[in-house]
Amino acid sequence: MPMRPETLAAINMTEDELVKSLIKDVQEVFINMVGVEDLMHLPVQVDITTHFMKCLTAMVGLAGTYNGLVSVHIPWPMAISFTSLMLGMEVTEIDDDVNDAMGEIANMVAGSFKQHLSKGGSDIQLSTPSVVNGSDYMVSSGSNLENITLKFATDDEWFMVALTIED
Repeated sequence: MPMRPETLAAINMTEDELVKSLIKDVQEVFINMVGVEDLMHLPVQVDITTHFMKCLTAMVGLAGTYNGLVSVHIPWPMAISFTSLMLGMEVTEIDDDVNDAMGEIANMVAGSFKQHLSKGGSDIQLSTPSVVNGSDYMVSSGSNLENITLKFATDDEWFMVALTIED
């Protein structure tokens, strides 16, 4: 669902400008936190109501002027690889280190995203990251929500980052 004109007017951006800013934020988080410089944005519209298999979803809630959720949906092998890069050691399975690392990525992305929703983002608080992990699960946002879902890839694997806010 596209962002409502009222929301875009309130943040003083077009949807294209917001999407470009969010893409840049994700790429910067992955450069700085993970050391991945070749993260490609795949310009594909994805519905956030998505069925995931062998994935991990890290989420951070937004509360304040805007309420919502920032979520990172990532396949297990990619989550393990990114965690290994972040920690500078080999990680071979989904464990607390992977959950913590992916939660921190979601937290950093949410911190960047909230800057676009208000001046400096100081009127939006972030929750503690939560992580869901499973071999077969669905993620669904409620009705009356606005969302932007972005798809990114490195080599042959891809993951999604979504911003969902109440309208």
